[in-house]
Amino acid sequence: MYVHTPVFFLIPMTLFPMNKEHIKEVFGQHITALRKERNLSIHQLAHAADLEYSHVQRIEKGKVNVELTTLLHLAQGLQVQPGVLLQFKL
Repeated sequence: MYVHTPVFFLIPMTLFPMNKEHIKEVFGQHITALRKERNLSIHQLAHAADLEYSHVQRIEKGKVNVELTTLLHLAQGLQVQPGVLLQFKL
């Protein structure tokens, strides 16, 4: 009898060109692009998402690690499904 077990391949992080800072920057650029596609200012997005202006600004600049609840607020403010916010290339 055979038991199927998952196989995990561990890839050293040194092989990945990305890091946390890079991911935050690219995510912020993606949020900025989505906001601009909708002709929203940072103030308008912050208001629609029920977030502080300075927090949205820091997200767009890639300065903060976004929490799940913030991601949901951003999706609401941009009127997109939350998954759309994670569709960006690193």
